[in-house]
Amino acid sequence: MLLTGFCAFAPDLDVLGFRFGIPYESEWGHRGWTHSLVFALVFGALMAWIFFRKAPGFQKTVLWCVLSTASHPLLDMLTNGGRGCALWWPFDTGRMFFPFRPIQVSPMSIGGFISEWGLEVLASEAVWIGLPCLALVLMARWLRRLNDMS
Repeated sequence: MLLTGFCAFAPDLDVLGFRFGIPYESEWGHRGWTHSLVFALVFGALMAWIFFRKAPGFQKTVLWCVLSTASHPLLDMLTNGGRGCALWWPFDTGRMFFPFRPIQVSPMSIGGFISEWGLEVLASEAVWIGLPCLALVLMARWLRRLNDMS
């Protein structure tokens, strides 16, 4: 679980590029190449290989790590701010959003989270991410119980 949590967070390590003068709008900038499906595939598979290559169920671990990494740009594409994600990098460096963008965009600083804006972000994420995840967990448990009964 720690590894998949790291995989879900990893695309935002691109903000370190600001320290090196890489502009936001660059394909190497924030929400650029690290927010692509190619990055999710390579990074997720690499993390699984580094930590779990000899473990039973390795292919499932690869799948979970790739999906965890891919969840980040897909959720970012539902936010109402920023410049979009380079989802199809390196084939297309254009940035994109989904047409429906209900999630409040997060502040770019830790201080921004300790503010009214930060509380709005947390509330938005609770509604648009937390509740659907809770529903999926409850549905999976219910289906598992039904399966156990048969």
